[in-house]
Amino acid sequence: MATLALARFGPGLLWDSQQPVAGWTAVAANLVVGIGWIVAFARFLRGLDELQRKFLQDALEVTLGVGWVGGFAYVVADAAGLVAYDVNIALFPVLLGVVYSIAFVVGKIRYR
Repeated sequence: MATLALARFGPGLLWDSQQPVAGWTAVAANLVVGIGWIVAFARFLRGLDELQRKFLQDALEVTLGVGWVGGFAYVVADAAGLVAYDVNIALFPVLLGVVYSIAFVVGKIRYR
């Protein structure tokens, strides 16, 4: 979150927005931290027992599906002029987080 905030708000608050090197450095730092997070999560998944891994993978499958289907549906509806107002992109990760949480809980209940 810190590197994302730095990349997003740094050009206006910490350095002049006309300094592209600082901006690209912040974006690169965010990408490096993100790749580290992905590697750490993959290691975490490999360390889980089979049933717990199944819960997480099923929830991730549902979340990915909702992200692709919902995201593309919104893009198509917006391009066709069917959306009357712009949706803040920050709502998309919130939606995915809620979908993931619900899918994980449903998976745990289903396998009891």
